[in-house]
Amino acid sequence: MLIALTRGVSPTLGNCELQELDRQPIDIAKAIEQHRRYERCLEELGARVLALPADPRFPDGVFVEDPALVLDEIAVMTRMGAASRRGESESIATALAEFRSLTWIHEPGTLEGGDVMRIGETLYVGASLRTNGEGIRQLREVAAPFGYQVTAVPVHGCLHLKSACCYLGDDTIIANRAWIDASVLAGFRILNIPEDEPRSANVLRVGDTLILPEAFPKTRKLLENSRYHVRTLDLSELAKAEGAVTCTCILFESATSSR
Repeated sequence: MLIALTRGVSPTLGNCELQELDRQPIDIAKAIEQHRRYERCLEELGARVLALPADPRFPDGVFVEDPALVLDEIAVMTRMGAASRRGESESIATALAEFRSLTWIHEPGTLEGGDVMRIGETLYVGASLRTNGEGIRQLREVAAPFGYQVTAVPVHGCLHLKSACCYLGDDTIIANRAWIDASVLAGFRILNIPEDEPRSANVLRVGDTLILPEAFPKTRKLLENSRYHVRTLDLSELAKAEGAVTCTCILFESATSSR
C-alpha cells in the first residue's frame, strides 16, 4: 500500500526558515485548508495518509520530506542544514520505524530530503546550502549495500535540488536548468519549464497523475501537451514558506519485496 506521511500546519508557520524568498504574511487558516485539500488529493489518488499532528515548536514541520529519506529497505534520518528544524526528526522517526529500519546522518554531515531525487537505483543529491559533501558521503555509505548509487548535483539559486528538477517517470525530468548543473542528468529527456514560472519544476507524481500548484498554468500546459495527467492545487500560503508539492509528504510503499 502507498503511504503518504504528512504533518499538520504549525500555527507558527509564519516564523519559518526562508532562504530565497522575502518574508510575507501567511494566512494560517488558509494554509491549513490548503494542506487538507492536498491530503485529500493524495487519498483520492490511492495513498493512505498517515497524518502527524501540527507542532507549534517547529514552524517548518509541515514540510516532512526534509527530515527523512525513505528507500525500499531503510529510512535514512537526515541531519538538516537548518539547525532550527532538527527537532522535527524525532516524531518522523517514530512514525517511520513501523515500516523501516532506521539509520542516521551524523555531524558534521547535513542532508535534507528535498535534495534527493531518486531515479531507480540512483540517488541524485543536491549539493546545496542545506546539504553538504559529508552528508552526501554518508548517504553514499549507507545506501551502497542496498545497491544504490549516489550522484551529487550542484545546486545554486534555489533551496533544494527538487526545487529545480523532479523526475516524472518515463526517463523524463522537468527542470529549471538555471538552478542546477544539468549536465549530470545527460541521457534523460528534460522538459524545460517556462522562463516566467521559475519555481514550477517541483512536481509530485502519484500513480499516473502529476500534482502541480495551480500558480503555474504554463507549466500545466507543457505537461499536458507532453501527455501527462495533471491535477493542480492552490498552495499559495505554503509557497510563501518556500514549500512545494514534494516536500509536504513522504511517499513510500508500506512493504516492499526484497531484491
